[in-house]
Parts: sequence; structure tokens; C-alpha cells
Amino acid sequence: MKKIAIQGIEGSNHHIVADKFYQEDISLEKCLSFDALVESLTSKKSEQAVMAIENTIAGSIIPNYALIDKYNLHISGEYYLPIHHHLMALPNQSIEEIKEVCSHPMALLQCKEFFKQHRHIKLVEDVDTSAIAKRIADKQLKGVAAIAPKMAADIFNLEVLEDEIQTIKNNATRFVILQTSNPENGKENINKASLKFELDHKRGSLAAILNVMSDCKLNLTKIQSLPKIETPWKYAFFVDVTFDTYEDYAKAKAIIEIMATDFKILGEYKNGRS
Repeated sequence: MKKIAIQGIEGSNHHIVADKFYQEDISLEKCLSFDALVESLTSKKSEQAVMAIENTIAGSIIPNYALIDKYNLHISGEYYLPIHHHLMALPNQSIEEIKEVCSHPMALLQCKEFFKQHRHIKLVEDVDTSAIAKRIADKQLKGVAAIAPKMAADIFNLEVLEDEIQTIKNNATRFVILQTSNPENGKENINKASLKFELDHKRGSLAAILNVMSDCKLNLTKIQSLPKIETPWKYAFFVDVTFDTYEDYAKAKAIIEIMATDFKILGEYKNGRS
């Protein structure tokens, strides 16, 4: 049985992704932070890990890009999960009886419009959605509700007071599958890659790289810059590209490696949206 690290506990979105991605019995290594998740991987407590990397509303989770780069982790796959936020509490309570809602800051932000209709509720930021659901159940906290996936209500015997309270209904998060060794996905199964590189401060240097990608028929699906802390005003670029043939990608990769500095392949894998 594979040991998979997730951020959060059972009933979390990371747990849902692990179940859907692996589609087999797995053992969960539950981590309350992304740093702990990476430590689980690098210390061999887990074989692979599920990590959220970007959201359609909130954008990139920039510290996670830095963690993948710093610890030389490899992306072996990805999964796109539609995000559904549900308000849950101990059974037999009405929403008027709820005085406090605890959740992850991002979940609270994504449900802001709903809570404008219930101004009697105090919003409290906390570390993890499902962990709060568990706390409510363990301590039998009346008058307190959590925002979490419906799976958490089932696991912890809570009652869903309101379904789908997120402001934007087509909210989704992209998760990557990580491991410490270079995965052997097979060229025939690869149609997406995540790359990292740095460029000199020269006019048109980034445009030249983008032209190479275009000329080699790569589709740029993501570009993210991160400042290099040890070198002020210098940036590393993280890009995701998709392609129809591995040969086109291999050609682009060879050219970019010559043009850029500190070129690194973070992962070559199957596009989760194809």
C-alpha cells in the first residue's frame, strides 16, 4: 500500500485528490503544513505527496513553487479538483444559532459574499478546513461551524447547513503529485512539462525564450516568476507547457537549456486536463 503525504487530514481536498488520483487503497501521511509535507517526502516517511499549486481564484501558491525547487522534488502527475465549500456543524442546529465559523483564510475569502447575508457570524481564520470539522466533532462545539468538503461532514458526523457557499461556482484547484526520484512516465504518456530557468538582465531575453516555445509548437499554460532572495532584482521563471509530440518538446528543451541559466526540469507528465 502506497504511503501518500497530504496537507491536512482525512476529509480535506488533498485527501479527495489522493483518492481520485490513485484510485486504489493508499495510506495517508497527514501533514498540517506544506513544509511538513516536504519533510515527509525527503525523510522517506512517504513515497509520494499531493500538493496544491494554484487556484482559479487565488492564483499561484508561490511558496510551494519555492519548496519544489529548493528540495529538488519531481512532479510526476497533476489533478484538477473543482472546489465545493459547504457549511457544517453539529446536528440539529440552525444557521441562526451559529455564532462563529472557522476555516482556512482562502476558504473564508472564497465564501465572502455568503457571509454578508449572515453578519451575526464571526469569521475566524484557522489552519485547515477538515481539521476544524474534526475539532467541532471531538469537542462537541455548539454554535461553531466549519467550511469544508462534504466528505468531512460524512467522516465526522456533522450536518451540512448550507451547500455550495462559494461565491464563484466554477472554482478549481490544481494539485501536483510529487516524489523525490525522477519518475519514469514514458515518452508516449508525456504531453506536459514544468520547467524552471533564470535569465540575464538583457532586453528581450524572456521574449526570445517564449519565441522558441512558440516555434516548437509548445503551448504555454503557466508562467510564474519568483525573486531570487540571495540575488536582489534577479528572478527565476517557472513555466508549464503542453505539446502534441514529445519531439517538439525535446527540441525546445535543448534550445532553452543553451539560452537560459540554472535550467531545471521539474516534471514531465500527463496533462491532467487532456
